[in-house]
Order: sequence, then structure tokens, then C-alpha cells
Amino acid sequence: MTFRHIDALGIGPGMRCWEVGAGGPSVPAGLAERVGPSGKVVATDLDVSWTRGLASDVIEVRQHDVAADPPPPGGFDLVHARLVLVHVSDRAEALRRMVRALRPGGRLLLEDADPGLQPLLCPDESGPAQRLANRLRSGFRQLMAERGADLAYGRTLPRLLREAGLADVRADAYFPITSPACTVLESATVRQIRGRLVAAGLATDEEIERHLANVASGTLDLTTAPMVSAWGRRP
Repeated sequence: MTFRHIDALGIGPGMRCWEVGAGGPSVPAGLAERVGPSGKVVATDLDVSWTRGLASDVIEVRQHDVAADPPPPGGFDLVHARLVLVHVSDRAEALRRMVRALRPGGRLLLEDADPGLQPLLCPDESGPAQRLANRLRSGFRQLMAERGADLAYGRTLPRLLREAGLADVRADAYFPITSPACTVLESATVRQIRGRLVAAGLATDEEIERHLANVASGTLDLTTAPMVSAWGRRP
């Protein structure tokens, strides 16, 4: 989905890209393939442990706080952030800094989930396993909100890009249903937050083990919150 948008924006040889909140290596590496040896990809994050090994003549890795640090110098043809701003406390300032980093004609592509648009893990709530899954997903949303995440942020992206002065703003939303990736993501997420779910009284260890077994069985039709992608051009 991400590279479908990046390719539609015409990102290619010789261009400069800033990957904000890079996380893992997949997006910086994909951008590097597209810009080639004459281009540049700057991959930044608060934690660069997952991307440090990517550094090369094309990819520069920097530890960076998008809401507090100056943008990397040089100006960019593309600035991209996926599942980043929803977790940033000063989202407005982070957005201003990303827009400021664009060259004239440069594109900003923001992608963030909107759990409020579609809050269920199992849209077809047909039995006890599906009801348990949806209850745990509700607990996950509660934990996110308590940590300051805006669960309705994705839908605001087109308006925010227009208000930031960008032109040709467009957006779409995507969420898979019954994808193997949904199974992997759900299992990893629940294992990561299980302690917080139990501590908050949102689930028991037995319920979490039962849910993980249900997920592993492959019999649940799992989905994700819609991912809203919005993009615009700096005049």
C-alpha cells in the first residue's frame, strides 16, 4: 500500500526522501531502490536500532525527534511518515516541520490508522472467539488513548494538509480482511501489550492465551483499523 502511493507520486532516480519515524528497514530500503545511487534517503527515528545497519552512500540514518529537532537539511522531494503522528504528542509542530522540509513541488505523504472508523478486529462477530477478539481490541484502543494517541487522527489528514498550505491534496483508506499479515500483526501486538492489558483489568492471562490460540488456528477473519493515506504538494 505504501509503495503504491510512493510510486504514483513519481518518486524516482536522483530524488531526496525523508522517511520520518522509519522504525524498521523496509521503507528506507524501498526508497533507496527507487532513488538510486544519485539520490538520497534520510531515515530518522527516536530509536534507530532497527535501521542503523542500513546506512550507506544512499541511506543516512539519524536519531531525531520530528516534533523537537530541526528537519534534516537540504530539502526533500518526498517526506513520508507511516503510523508516526498518531503517537506524537505535538502533532501540529511535527507536521509544520515536515512541510517546511519540502522543496517547492515536493510531496508529503502521511499514513495513519483511524481505529474510530472501524473499531473491530472481527467484523463478522459470529461466535465467542470473535467476541473475545473484539473485546481485547477494545482494551487495546483504551490503552492507546490513555497514552495520548488520537484514535480519530487518520480522517483529519486531508484537512490538515490543506491547512498546511499544500496543493493537490488527495487521500484514500485501506484495510485488509483475512490477510496473513493481520494474523501476524495481531499475535505480535497482543504479546507485546499483554502485561498492560492484565494490569489494567482489561483481560486475564487465560483469555489472552485463548485468544492467541484462536488467532493461531487461522479460523478468525481478522482485519485492521483503516489506514488513511493522504498526500499533497508544496506549491
